[in-house]
Amino acid sequence: MVNEKDNPWETLEVKEVYDNPWIKVKEAQVLTPGKEKGIYGTVHFKNLAIGIVPLDENNNTWIVGQYRYPLKEYSWEIPEGGGKIGIDPIESAKRELREEVGIVAKEWDNILEMDLSNSVSDERAIIYLAKDLTFFEPEPDSNEELVVKKLHFNDLYEMVIKGEIRDSLSVAGVLKLKLLIDKQ
Repeated sequence: MVNEKDNPWETLEVKEVYDNPWIKVKEAQVLTPGKEKGIYGTVHFKNLAIGIVPLDENNNTWIVGQYRYPLKEYSWEIPEGGGKIGIDPIESAKRELREEVGIVAKEWDNILEMDLSNSVSDERAIIYLAKDLTFFEPEPDSNEELVVKKLHFNDLYEMVIKGEIRDSLSVAGVLKLKLLIDKQ
């Protein structure tokens, strides 16, 4: 395994080109591993990406539909959102599940951690399985217009396999959970 001191990239200069409450974009002048001059843009995410697959005793689950501005498309996804760095990610997961679909879970399992786009960003994701569910009215953020859909987990899995769901947290979480279910 290569450690950080074995980094073949040389950073010559870094400048911040954009900063908002969610991301910071930097551009670095670099020498590549081949010792050629180049630039490298990176996006620093100020939150963790948190995803949740709620699952009841009958293997029903809930997904959220919403319009995603960057894609200019409607998207079906597992409940997900941002978790502040420095706060226990499980607390962010509990908040997102309650806000987006109105569910409180007693049982939580971390089923997957991943880097979402490590060639350009440092965004990290944690996906949880939530079980032993209690239901309330959703309380979405004022900037969200969400549709909640209940379906059997097998139907959600089929939506992923057919490419009807392409959101990375949803695809990864559903495929990982399917593997875990099939191993039981």
